[in-house]
Amino acid sequence: MEFTYTDEQEALRDSVRRFCEREHDFETRQEIVKSAHGFDPTNWASFAELGWLGAGLSEEEGGFGGGPIENAILLEELAKGLVTAPFLSSAVMATQVVARIARGDQRDALLESMIAGEKIAALAHGEGPRHRLDGECETRIETTKTGYRLSGRKTGVLGGKAVDVFYVTARDHSGLSLFVVPADVAGMTRLDYEAVDGRRVCDLLLDGVELGLDALVGEAGKAESGVSRALDYGAVGLCAEAVGAMDAVLWITRDYIKTRKQFGETLNTFQALRHRMADMLVELEVSRAMLCRGLAALTQEDAEIRKRSVSAAKAQIGESGWFVGKEAVQLHGGIGVTDECNVGHYFKRLTLIRGLLGSSDDHVMRYANSSVMN
Repeated sequence: MEFTYTDEQEALRDSVRRFCEREHDFETRQEIVKSAHGFDPTNWASFAELGWLGAGLSEEEGGFGGGPIENAILLEELAKGLVTAPFLSSAVMATQVVARIARGDQRDALLESMIAGEKIAALAHGEGPRHRLDGECETRIETTKTGYRLSGRKTGVLGGKAVDVFYVTARDHSGLSLFVVPADVAGMTRLDYEAVDGRRVCDLLLDGVELGLDALVGEAGKAESGVSRALDYGAVGLCAEAVGAMDAVLWITRDYIKTRKQFGETLNTFQALRHRMADMLVELEVSRAMLCRGLAALTQEDAEIRKRSVSAAKAQIGESGWFVGKEAVQLHGGIGVTDECNVGHYFKRLTLIRGLLGSSDDHVMRYANSSVMN
């Protein structure tokens, strides 16, 4: 499979790479992760100024004319820099769910606040411990005289305490609906915690949260398709992150074994270790090809075809990423598991990606259960 970027996409990739090298080296990253929000708000403002937060949206949606490829470029390069900003949750999943479900002035207003960096948002849909894509939504809606009342629980919401607005899914007799829920709304309890790779995550408990009529995004009961597509965007985004992390850790390991000596020889002279490096490279290249398949699938209007290809990519890349990260740590020896060594942090990110938005087993089952054969 041959895939080349346009000049504009190459420029975007170069700008993200330069940013990470200049503003987000490993030592700086370690300090940022220890902060209250787990990322630098100043950097987020820079993302908005550079147009990155709207890079994956069309011009008519208020974005900059890009799509899934632009999002993948950004996520791949940010993962190489181990950036923990909530780009995937806010600039990809949240913007996509609004773009697919909201209409007219509501859509324009909600997207504008996210693209400008004024609001950090997150899609709150998962409710189970494994964060499956197609898990049943048990959060319930009651219609009141003034609007709606939501009751339920959401788990593993990316973004943590930095999130200003949650897009919460809930269900009633009419089907699945999407609601705008401010982070400080009465009746919602938020449990913030840190994921294994340093990103902030939270669980939400909605205990009779009262919302006005304007909190409903789009039409009542019509959110199923838009939410499903946004989750697939998120899964492919994780694939792009994994490819970026694998690429970084492969070359870091290559450089390490060229300098580390054992028995008077550098490690790269041992044939067995060279074979392991070759296996890592093969897994990376397979993952690149599967990422292309996932990106192509996001343009499909047929939901079954899209889901099948996205699951194929996520299952393969999840396992490849875990293999590459594990091998990199082992080739580094004891130092690979220390907090001071960046390789261990890449492995943590790859481990999280493997299970986030559906494990490899979940995606294999979704692939197998698909009614489409291609």
